[in-house]
Amino acid sequence: MALFEYRARDRQGQLSRGTMEATSIQAAGVSLMQSGLLPIDIKPAGKGSLMLELRQYFKRGLKTEVLLILCRQLASLTRAGVPILRIMQGLAETTDNKVLEAVLTEAAAALHKGQTLSAALSAHPHIFNSLFVSLVEVGESTGQLEQTFLQLAQYYQLELDTRRRVKAAIRYPSFVMFAMSAAMVVINIYVIPAFSGMFAGMGAELPLATRLLIGSSDFFVHYFGYLLLGLMGGVMLWLHYIRTESGRYQWHRWQLKLPIVGPLLRRILLARFCRSFAMMLSAGVPITQVLDLAGNATGNAFLTRAILAMGEGLAGGRSLSSVAREGRIFTPLILQMFNVGEETGRIDEMVKEAGQFYEEEVDYDISNLSAKIEPIMIVGISVMVLILALGIFSPMWGMVDAVQGR
Repeated sequence: MALFEYRARDRQGQLSRGTMEATSIQAAGVSLMQSGLLPIDIKPAGKGSLMLELRQYFKRGLKTEVLLILCRQLASLTRAGVPILRIMQGLAETTDNKVLEAVLTEAAAALHKGQTLSAALSAHPHIFNSLFVSLVEVGESTGQLEQTFLQLAQYYQLELDTRRRVKAAIRYPSFVMFAMSAAMVVINIYVIPAFSGMFAGMGAELPLATRLLIGSSDFFVHYFGYLLLGLMGGVMLWLHYIRTESGRYQWHRWQLKLPIVGPLLRRILLARFCRSFAMMLSAGVPITQVLDLAGNATGNAFLTRAILAMGEGLAGGRSLSSVAREGRIFTPLILQMFNVGEETGRIDEMVKEAGQFYEEEVDYDISNLSAKIEPIMIVGISVMVLILALGIFSPMWGMVDAVQGR
Protein backbone atom coordinates (compact mmCIF):
# COMPACT_ATOMS: atom_id res chain seq x y z
CA MET A 1 0.00 0.00 0.00
CA ALA A 2 1.29 3.46 -0.95
CA LEU A 3 0.39 6.87 0.44
CA PHE A 4 -1.40 9.39 -1.83
CA GLU A 5 -2.49 13.00 -1.47
CA TYR A 6 -5.81 13.93 -3.08
CA ARG A 7 -8.15 16.81 -3.80
CA ALA A 8 -11.81 15.99 -4.45
CA ARG A 9 -15.31 17.47 -4.35
CA ASP A 10 -18.39 15.98 -2.74
CA ARG A 11 -21.92 16.02 -4.18
CA GLN A 12 -22.50 19.52 -2.80
CA GLY A 13 -19.37 20.78 -4.55
CA GLN A 14 -17.34 21.23 -1.37
CA LEU A 15 -13.58 20.82 -1.83
CA SER A 16 -11.81 18.35 0.43
CA ARG A 17 -8.14 17.44 0.78
CA GLY A 18 -6.41 14.60 2.52
CA THR A 19 -4.17 11.57 2.35
CA MET A 20 -5.10 7.93 1.86
CA GLU A 21 -3.50 4.54 1.36
CA ALA A 22 -4.09 2.59 -1.85
CA THR A 23 -2.29 0.15 -4.11
CA SER A 24 -2.23 2.64 -7.02
CA ILE A 25 -3.54 6.01 -8.18
CA GLN A 26 -6.38 4.24 -10.00
CA ALA A 27 -7.35 2.32 -6.85
CA ALA A 28 -7.30 5.56 -4.86
CA GLY A 29 -9.65 7.16 -7.41
CA VAL A 30 -12.06 4.23 -7.25
CA SER A 31 -12.06 4.37 -3.44
CA LEU A 32 -12.80 8.10 -3.49
CA MET A 33 -15.69 7.68 -5.93
CA GLN A 34 -17.13 4.85 -3.84
CA SER A 35 -17.04 7.29 -0.93
CA GLY A 36 -19.09 9.83 -2.88
CA LEU A 37 -16.16 12.09 -3.80
CA LEU A 38 -15.18 13.23 -7.30
CA PRO A 39 -11.37 13.16 -7.60
CA ILE A 40 -9.73 16.32 -8.94
CA ASP A 41 -6.09 15.49 -8.32
CA ILE A 42 -4.34 12.41 -6.92
CA LYS A 43 -0.59 12.17 -6.54
CA PRO A 44 1.92 10.24 -4.43
CA ALA A 45 2.53 11.88 -1.07
CA GLY A 46 5.70 13.90 -0.88
CA LYS A 47 8.50 11.52 0.01
CA GLY A 48 10.60 14.37 1.33
CA SER A 49 8.15 15.14 4.13
CA LEU A 50 9.38 13.11 7.07
CA MET A 51 6.67 14.51 9.35
CA LEU A 52 4.01 13.33 6.89
CA GLU A 53 5.52 9.86 6.98
CA LEU A 54 5.60 9.86 10.77
CA ARG A 55 2.04 11.15 11.01
CA GLN A 56 0.84 8.37 8.72
CA TYR A 57 2.91 5.78 10.59
CA PHE A 58 1.32 6.71 13.92
CA LYS A 59 -2.16 7.26 12.47
CA ARG A 60 -4.69 6.13 15.00
CA GLY A 61 -6.54 2.96 14.22
CA LEU A 62 -8.65 0.64 16.33
CA LYS A 63 -7.43 -2.07 18.64
CA THR A 64 -8.28 -5.63 17.75
CA GLU A 65 -10.48 -5.84 20.85
CA VAL A 66 -12.61 -2.94 19.58
CA LEU A 67 -12.99 -4.49 16.12
CA LEU A 68 -13.94 -7.82 17.70
CA ILE A 69 -16.69 -6.24 19.81
CA LEU A 70 -17.87 -4.19 16.81
CA CYS A 71 -18.21 -7.30 14.62
CA ARG A 72 -20.13 -9.13 17.34
CA GLN A 73 -22.50 -6.20 17.77
CA LEU A 74 -23.01 -5.91 14.01
CA ALA A 75 -23.74 -9.64 13.75
CA SER A 76 -26.27 -9.55 16.61
CA LEU A 77 -28.09 -6.45 15.35
CA THR A 78 -28.12 -7.71 11.75
CA ARG A 79 -29.56 -11.03 12.92
CA ALA A 80 -32.29 -9.10 14.75
CA GLY A 81 -33.30 -7.43 11.48
CA VAL A 82 -32.28 -3.87 12.41
CA PRO A 83 -31.59 -1.73 9.28
CA ILE A 84 -27.88 -1.14 8.76
CA LEU A 85 -28.28 2.67 8.86
CA ARG A 86 -29.91 2.49 12.29
CA ILE A 87 -27.21 0.08 13.43
CA MET A 88 -24.45 2.53 12.50
CA GLN A 89 -26.24 5.47 14.09
CA GLY A 90 -26.98 3.53 17.28
CA LEU A 91 -23.43 2.20 17.67
CA ALA A 92 -21.99 5.68 17.03
CA GLU A 93 -24.16 7.09 19.82
CA THR A 94 -23.34 4.38 22.37
CA THR A 95 -19.62 3.74 21.85
CA ASP A 96 -17.05 5.25 24.21
CA ASN A 97 -14.28 5.09 21.60
CA LYS A 98 -13.92 8.52 19.97
CA VAL A 99 -12.19 7.17 16.85
CA LEU A 100 -14.89 4.54 16.31
CA GLU A 101 -17.61 7.11 16.97
CA ALA A 102 -16.24 9.41 14.26
CA VAL A 103 -15.87 6.55 11.76
CA LEU A 104 -19.37 5.17 12.37
CA THR A 105 -20.88 8.66 12.14
CA GLU A 106 -19.22 9.22 8.76
CA ALA A 107 -20.29 5.75 7.61
CA ALA A 108 -23.89 6.47 8.65
CA ALA A 109 -23.79 9.74 6.71
CA ALA A 110 -22.51 7.88 3.64
CA LEU A 111 -25.27 5.27 3.97
CA HIS A 112 -27.84 8.05 4.25
CA LYS A 113 -26.56 9.41 0.91
CA GLY A 114 -27.23 6.06 -0.74
CA GLN A 115 -23.82 4.39 -0.58
CA THR A 116 -23.41 0.72 0.20
CA LEU A 117 -21.93 -0.35 3.52
CA SER A 118 -18.74 -1.64 1.89
CA ALA A 119 -18.24 1.68 0.08
CA ALA A 120 -18.82 3.60 3.30
CA LEU A 121 -16.29 1.49 5.19
CA SER A 122 -13.70 1.63 2.39
CA ALA A 123 -13.31 5.37 3.05
CA HIS A 124 -11.48 4.43 6.26
CA PRO A 125 -8.67 2.05 5.22
CA HIS A 126 -6.71 2.68 8.43
CA ILE A 127 -9.67 1.16 10.33
CA PHE A 128 -11.20 -1.38 7.93
CA ASN A 129 -8.64 -3.12 5.73
CA SER A 130 -9.29 -4.49 2.26
CA LEU A 131 -10.11 -7.94 3.66
CA PHE A 132 -12.83 -6.50 5.92
CA VAL A 133 -14.33 -4.39 3.14
CA SER A 134 -14.27 -7.22 0.57
CA LEU A 135 -16.03 -9.65 2.90
CA VAL A 136 -18.68 -7.04 3.71
CA GLU A 137 -19.15 -6.46 -0.02
CA VAL A 138 -19.66 -10.19 -0.58
CA GLY A 139 -22.05 -10.33 2.38
CA GLU A 140 -24.09 -7.48 0.90
CA SER A 141 -24.33 -9.12 -2.51
CA THR A 142 -25.35 -12.51 -1.06
CA GLY A 143 -27.59 -11.16 1.70
CA GLN A 144 -25.47 -12.84 4.40
CA LEU A 145 -24.08 -9.89 6.33
CA GLU A 146 -24.77 -11.64 9.62
CA GLN A 147 -22.57 -14.59 8.63
CA THR A 148 -19.90 -12.21 7.36
CA PHE A 149 -19.69 -10.37 10.68
CA LEU A 150 -19.64 -13.67 12.59
CA GLN A 151 -16.70 -14.84 10.45
CA LEU A 152 -14.88 -11.55 11.02
CA ALA A 153 -15.52 -11.80 14.77
CA GLN A 154 -14.03 -15.30 14.81
CA TYR A 155 -11.07 -14.06 12.77
CA TYR A 156 -10.33 -11.20 15.17
CA GLN A 157 -10.84 -13.47 18.20
CA LEU A 158 -8.11 -15.81 16.96
CA GLU A 159 -5.86 -12.82 16.22
CA LEU A 160 -6.44 -11.45 19.70
CA ASP A 161 -5.79 -14.80 21.38
CA THR A 162 -2.50 -15.21 19.51
CA ARG A 163 -1.32 -11.71 20.40
CA ARG A 164 -2.18 -12.20 24.06
CA ARG A 165 -0.26 -15.47 24.23
CA VAL A 166 2.79 -13.91 22.57
CA LYS A 167 2.71 -10.90 24.90
CA ALA A 168 2.42 -13.17 27.92
CA ALA A 169 5.39 -15.24 26.73
CA ILE A 170 7.71 -12.25 26.16
CA ARG A 171 6.61 -10.20 29.19
CA TYR A 172 9.24 -11.63 31.55
CA PRO A 173 12.15 -11.55 29.04
CA SER A 174 11.22 -7.98 28.10
CA PHE A 175 11.22 -6.92 31.76
CA VAL A 176 14.65 -8.49 32.30
CA MET A 177 16.08 -6.79 29.20
CA PHE A 178 14.68 -3.43 30.32
CA ALA A 179 16.13 -3.91 33.81
CA MET A 180 19.54 -4.81 32.36
CA SER A 181 19.53 -1.72 30.12
CA ALA A 182 18.53 0.54 33.02
CA ALA A 183 21.23 -1.01 35.20
CA MET A 184 23.88 -0.37 32.54
CA VAL A 185 22.85 3.30 32.29
CA VAL A 186 22.98 3.76 36.08
CA ILE A 187 26.32 1.98 36.35
CA ASN A 188 27.89 4.10 33.59
CA ILE A 189 26.57 7.42 34.94
CA TYR A 190 26.92 6.97 38.72
CA VAL A 191 28.80 3.85 39.80
CA ILE A 192 31.85 3.74 37.55
CA PRO A 193 32.66 7.50 37.88
CA ALA A 194 32.67 7.08 41.68
CA PHE A 195 35.15 4.21 41.48
CA SER A 196 37.16 6.08 38.84
CA GLY A 197 37.95 8.88 41.30
CA MET A 198 39.02 6.37 43.93
CA PHE A 199 41.24 4.50 41.50
CA ALA A 200 42.85 7.76 40.34
CA GLY A 201 43.97 8.46 43.90
CA MET A 202 45.73 5.11 44.09
CA GLY A 203 48.34 6.18 41.56
CA ALA A 204 48.79 2.60 40.39
CA GLU A 205 48.50 1.26 36.88
CA LEU A 206 45.01 -0.09 36.32
CA PRO A 207 44.20 -3.35 34.51
CA LEU A 208 43.09 -3.19 30.89
CA ALA A 209 39.51 -4.17 31.76
CA THR A 210 39.28 -1.31 34.26
CA ARG A 211 40.69 1.24 31.78
CA LEU A 212 38.19 0.13 29.15
CA LEU A 213 35.34 0.33 31.64
CA ILE A 214 36.31 3.83 32.79
CA GLY A 215 36.84 4.98 29.20
CA SER A 216 33.42 3.76 28.10
CA SER A 217 31.82 5.41 31.14
CA ASP A 218 33.55 8.75 30.44
CA PHE A 219 32.43 8.62 26.82
CA PHE A 220 28.86 7.81 27.85
CA VAL A 221 28.71 10.62 30.44
CA HIS A 222 30.30 13.34 28.29
CA TYR A 223 28.44 12.51 25.08
CA PHE A 224 25.12 11.37 26.54
CA GLY A 225 23.20 14.24 24.91
CA TYR A 226 24.73 13.55 21.50
CA LEU A 227 24.05 9.84 21.87
CA LEU A 228 20.42 10.57 22.74
CA LEU A 229 20.02 12.90 19.76
CA GLY A 230 21.71 10.37 17.50
CA LEU A 231 19.39 7.64 18.75
CA MET A 232 16.30 9.79 18.13
CA GLY A 233 17.54 10.75 14.66
CA GLY A 234 18.32 7.13 13.85
CA VAL A 235 14.83 6.04 14.92
CA MET A 236 13.20 8.74 12.77
CA LEU A 237 15.31 7.80 9.75
CA TRP A 238 14.56 4.12 10.34
CA LEU A 239 10.82 4.80 10.49
CA HIS A 240 11.11 6.77 7.27
CA TYR A 241 13.07 3.96 5.61
CA ILE A 242 10.61 1.19 6.52
CA ARG A 243 7.78 3.32 5.13
CA THR A 244 9.34 2.96 1.67
CA GLU A 245 8.50 -0.09 -0.41
CA SER A 246 12.05 -1.47 -0.51
CA GLY A 247 12.70 -0.65 3.15
CA ARG A 248 9.51 -2.32 4.32
CA TYR A 249 10.28 -5.40 2.22
CA GLN A 250 13.83 -5.76 3.60
CA TRP A 251 12.69 -5.11 7.18
CA HIS A 252 9.93 -7.72 7.01
CA ARG A 253 12.25 -10.20 5.32
CA TRP A 254 14.84 -9.69 8.07
CA GLN A 255 12.20 -10.22 10.77
CA LEU A 256 11.49 -13.71 9.45
CA LYS A 257 15.20 -14.58 9.65
CA LEU A 258 15.60 -13.65 13.32
CA PRO A 259 16.68 -16.58 15.50
CA ILE A 260 13.96 -18.03 17.77
CA VAL A 261 11.46 -15.25 16.96
CA GLY A 262 11.61 -15.52 13.15
CA PRO A 263 10.12 -19.03 12.78
CA LEU A 264 7.38 -18.17 15.28
CA LEU A 265 6.50 -14.99 13.39
CA ARG A 266 6.41 -16.87 10.08
CA ARG A 267 3.95 -19.43 11.45
CA ILE A 268 1.75 -16.71 12.96
CA LEU A 269 1.58 -14.88 9.62
CA LEU A 270 0.95 -18.06 7.62
CA ALA A 271 -1.82 -19.04 10.04
CA ARG A 272 -3.34 -15.60 9.46
CA PHE A 273 -3.05 -16.09 5.69
CA CYS A 274 -4.76 -19.49 5.84
CA ARG A 275 -7.61 -18.15 7.99
CA SER A 276 -8.14 -15.21 5.63
CA PHE A 277 -7.88 -17.40 2.53
CA ALA A 278 -10.38 -20.01 3.77
CA MET A 279 -12.82 -17.39 5.06
CA MET A 280 -12.94 -15.43 1.80
CA LEU A 281 -12.95 -18.46 -0.48
CA SER A 282 -15.87 -20.01 1.41
CA ALA A 283 -17.68 -16.66 1.14
CA GLY A 284 -17.50 -16.83 -2.67
CA VAL A 285 -14.65 -14.41 -3.43
CA PRO A 286 -12.75 -15.39 -6.64
CA ILE A 287 -9.54 -17.23 -5.80
CA THR A 288 -7.23 -14.73 -7.54
CA GLN A 289 -8.78 -11.90 -5.52
CA VAL A 290 -8.59 -14.08 -2.41
CA LEU A 291 -4.83 -14.44 -2.82
CA ASP A 292 -4.46 -10.69 -3.30
CA LEU A 293 -6.48 -9.84 -0.19
CA ALA A 294 -5.15 -12.66 2.01
CA GLY A 295 -1.59 -11.82 1.01
CA ASN A 296 -2.04 -8.20 2.08
CA ALA A 297 -3.74 -9.37 5.29
CA THR A 298 -0.48 -10.95 6.47
CA GLY A 299 0.95 -7.49 7.06
CA ASN A 300 4.39 -8.69 5.94
CA ALA A 301 5.71 -7.26 2.66
CA PHE A 302 7.99 -10.24 2.02
CA LEU A 303 5.20 -12.80 2.33
CA THR A 304 2.76 -10.52 0.52
CA ARG A 305 5.03 -10.35 -2.53
CA ALA A 306 5.40 -14.13 -2.61
CA ILE A 307 1.64 -14.68 -2.26
CA LEU A 308 0.82 -12.09 -4.93
CA ALA A 309 3.20 -13.94 -7.25
CA MET A 310 1.08 -17.04 -6.59
CA GLY A 311 -1.96 -15.07 -7.76
CA GLU A 312 -0.19 -14.16 -10.99
CA GLY A 313 0.59 -17.83 -11.55
CA LEU A 314 -3.04 -18.79 -10.99
CA ALA A 315 -4.17 -16.12 -13.44
CA GLY A 316 -1.84 -17.75 -15.96
CA GLY A 317 -3.70 -21.06 -15.65
CA ARG A 318 -1.42 -22.89 -13.24
CA SER A 319 -2.56 -24.89 -10.21
CA LEU A 320 -2.50 -23.56 -6.66
CA SER A 321 -0.20 -26.33 -5.42
CA SER A 322 2.41 -25.67 -8.12
CA VAL A 323 2.58 -21.90 -7.57
CA ALA A 324 2.61 -22.41 -3.79
CA ARG A 325 5.55 -24.81 -4.12
CA GLU A 326 7.54 -22.23 -6.10
CA GLY A 327 6.88 -19.58 -3.45
CA ARG A 328 8.90 -21.61 -0.89
CA ILE A 329 7.03 -20.16 2.08
CA PHE A 330 4.86 -23.17 2.99
CA THR A 331 5.83 -26.44 4.65
CA PRO A 332 5.59 -29.71 2.65
CA LEU A 333 2.55 -30.80 4.67
CA ILE A 334 0.65 -27.64 3.74
CA LEU A 335 1.61 -28.03 0.10
CA GLN A 336 0.16 -31.53 0.21
CA MET A 337 -3.07 -30.12 1.66
CA PHE A 338 -3.27 -27.66 -1.22
CA ASN A 339 -2.82 -30.54 -3.65
CA VAL A 340 -5.54 -32.64 -1.98
CA GLY A 341 -7.87 -29.64 -1.89
CA GLU A 342 -7.53 -29.15 -5.64
CA GLU A 343 -8.17 -32.83 -6.33
CA THR A 344 -11.25 -32.99 -4.10
CA GLY A 345 -12.60 -29.51 -4.85
CA ARG A 346 -12.42 -28.54 -1.17
CA ILE A 347 -9.58 -26.05 -1.19
CA ASP A 348 -11.18 -23.82 1.45
CA GLU A 349 -11.52 -26.74 3.89
CA MET A 350 -7.95 -27.90 3.30
CA VAL A 351 -6.54 -24.39 3.72
CA LYS A 352 -8.57 -23.99 6.91
CA GLU A 353 -7.03 -27.20 8.22
CA ALA A 354 -3.62 -25.88 7.22
CA GLY A 355 -4.31 -22.76 9.26
CA GLN A 356 -5.27 -24.91 12.26
CA PHE A 357 -2.02 -26.85 11.83
CA TYR A 358 -0.02 -23.61 11.90
CA GLU A 359 -1.97 -22.41 14.95
CA GLU A 360 -1.08 -25.62 16.81
CA GLU A 361 2.58 -25.06 15.94
CA VAL A 362 2.29 -21.45 17.13
CA ASP A 363 0.84 -22.63 20.46
CA TYR A 364 3.76 -25.03 20.89
CA ASP A 365 6.35 -22.38 19.97
CA ILE A 366 4.82 -19.82 22.33
CA SER A 367 4.80 -22.30 25.22
CA ASN A 368 8.54 -22.88 24.67
CA LEU A 369 9.49 -19.28 23.84
CA SER A 370 10.55 -18.29 27.37
CA ALA A 371 12.57 -21.49 27.74
CA LYS A 372 14.51 -20.59 24.58
CA ILE A 373 15.13 -16.95 25.54
CA GLU A 374 16.08 -17.47 29.20
CA PRO A 375 19.51 -19.08 28.49
CA ILE A 376 20.42 -16.10 26.30
CA MET A 377 19.45 -13.70 29.09
CA ILE A 378 21.44 -15.70 31.64
CA VAL A 379 24.53 -15.54 29.43
CA GLY A 380 24.04 -11.78 28.94
CA ILE A 381 23.73 -11.14 32.68
CA SER A 382 26.75 -13.35 33.36
CA VAL A 383 28.88 -11.44 30.86
CA MET A 384 27.81 -8.11 32.40
CA VAL A 385 28.68 -9.31 35.91
CA LEU A 386 32.02 -10.69 34.70
CA ILE A 387 32.96 -7.38 33.06
CA LEU A 388 32.08 -5.45 36.22
CA ALA A 389 34.00 -7.92 38.38
CA LEU A 390 37.12 -7.69 36.25
CA GLY A 391 36.91 -3.93 35.81
CA ILE A 392 36.00 -2.80 39.33
CA PHE A 393 36.88 -5.49 41.80
CA SER A 394 40.28 -6.51 40.38
CA PRO A 395 41.92 -3.14 41.29
CA MET A 396 40.28 -3.27 44.72
CA TRP A 397 41.63 -6.75 45.33
CA GLY A 398 45.05 -5.55 44.19
CA MET A 399 44.85 -2.62 46.61
CA VAL A 400 43.95 -4.98 49.48
CA ASP A 401 46.86 -7.25 48.60
CA ALA A 402 49.21 -4.24 48.58
CA VAL A 403 48.01 -3.11 52.01
CA GLN A 404 48.51 -6.62 53.41
CA GLY A 405 52.00 -6.70 51.92
CA ARG A 406 51.48 -9.65 49.67
